[in-house]
Amino acid sequence: MNYLNLKKNENMAMIEINHQPANALSSDVLKELSILIDELEHDNEVRVVVLHGKGKFFSAGADIKEFVQLSSEGNFLRLSKNGQSVFKKIESLQKPVIAAIHGAALGGGLELAMACHLRLVSNDAKLGLPELQLGIIPGFGGTQRLPKYIGNGRALEMMLTSEPITGEEAVRLGLANHSYPEEILLNEAKRLAAKFAAKSPKTVRAVLSLLNEDKIKSDQEGYEKEAISFGEVFGSSDAKEGISAFIEKREPKFTGE
Repeated sequence: MNYLNLKKNENMAMIEINHQPANALSSDVLKELSILIDELEHDNEVRVVVLHGKGKFFSAGADIKEFVQLSSEGNFLRLSKNGQSVFKKIESLQKPVIAAIHGAALGGGLELAMACHLRLVSNDAKLGLPELQLGIIPGFGGTQRLPKYIGNGRALEMMLTSEPITGEEAVRLGLANHSYPEEILLNEAKRLAAKFAAKSPKTVRAVLSLLNEDKIKSDQEGYEKEAISFGEVFGSSDAKEGISAFIEKREPKFTGE
C-alpha cells in the first residue's frame, strides 16, 4: 500500500490515509481502500475498523487535478460509479467502521466519512460538500447520504452555499456521534472501537445487516441518478471554469452554460 497505512491490535484495524498534503482521494487511494476493505472483511481477527487521516486533514476531498485528465461524460460517469462502489463496500462491511475526523472532511472526504457506520470529530473540524463552488456536484454518494443524516433542508443549504460546518455543529445535526478536542480524538475512537470489539461478532454482523437492509434496497436508483448527473455536469462550460478557477486559486465566474 502506497497511500494507506494499516495497523492491527486486539481485534482492531486502524486505517490511516497518507496521501499528503491533503489526503486527496485519488483513483489510486480508492483502489487501495477497496482492496483493503476486501481483506478486512475476511480477516476473522479484525472485529472493528477505525479510519483516520495522517497530518492536518482527514481528507480534503477528491483529487481535482485528476479531473482535468478526464475528457468525456462517460469517463466522469465511471469515476462516480467507482467511488460509489468503494464507499458502498465500506457501508456494507459486516464490521463497524468508525471515521475519526480531524482538520477537514470536504467533498469526497465527507462522502467517505458518511459511508462509515459512524463518525467522531474534533471540535473544530470542517465538514462540507463544496463541489458546487467548482461548478460540479457530489458524485460519491453525497447527495444521497447527507440528507438522510441531517434532513433535506440543511443538506441543501450545505451544498448550495458550499460552506462547511464545524465538528460541534455536525454532532448537533446528527452527522457525527461525538466531538472531542483534536488531541484526544483518536484515543476516544480507539476506546469506542474496543467496546464494539468486545461484543460477539455474530451479533454485530446481525445488527449491521439489519440496519443496512432497507438502505440497500431503496437507495440504488438515487445513486444511479447521481452518477449520471455527475457525468452530465462535467460536460458543461461552468464545470471547466470551476475546476480551472480552483487550480488557479481564483473565484469562478459561472455563466449557466
